[in-house]
Amino acid sequence: MRYRPLGACAAILLLTAAAGIANAADKQVERGKYLVQIGGCFDCHTKGYFLGKPDMAMYLAGSDVGFEIPKLGVFVGPNLTPDKETGLGNWTADQIVTALQTGVRPDGRILAPIMPWRSFAKLTKADAYAVAAYLKSLKPIHRKVPGPFGPTEKPTVPVMKIVMPDGAK
Repeated sequence: MRYRPLGACAAILLLTAAAGIANAADKQVERGKYLVQIGGCFDCHTKGYFLGKPDMAMYLAGSDVGFEIPKLGVFVGPNLTPDKETGLGNWTADQIVTALQTGVRPDGRILAPIMPWRSFAKLTKADAYAVAAYLKSLKPIHRKVPGPFGPTEKPTVPVMKIVMPDGAK
């Protein structure tokens, strides 16, 4: 009977473990992709979507239409790709999860009210981290979206406006 050297056995065990970890990471990314798709992130964060011509080359790289919220201003869905200058590339998974579940960005700013973070706060931690893993797995796209625009600033993008009924505060 021939024996394999201990080093070869250890290498096989390490490769098997690495494959298992990679498979778990792949499953987490796939779960995150599923959650991003059913969560409608594509709608508000992809150029062209609100104009009826979504640009899949700009998938999740930010909108080109803003939401006007009375007395607050106009907010454009930002770039969610891992681009370090214009997207989430410098955000950690923990920071993405915090923003998703508390509405607070790493710089302390609160997300625009149009962002449904209160719904995403109901995600399990595992699901929130799966979303973060998926966003971090995307191809970085360098695309800075305009805004946000304060209530007295003129937006440079088409705007969807929330209109309050007469007498509403």
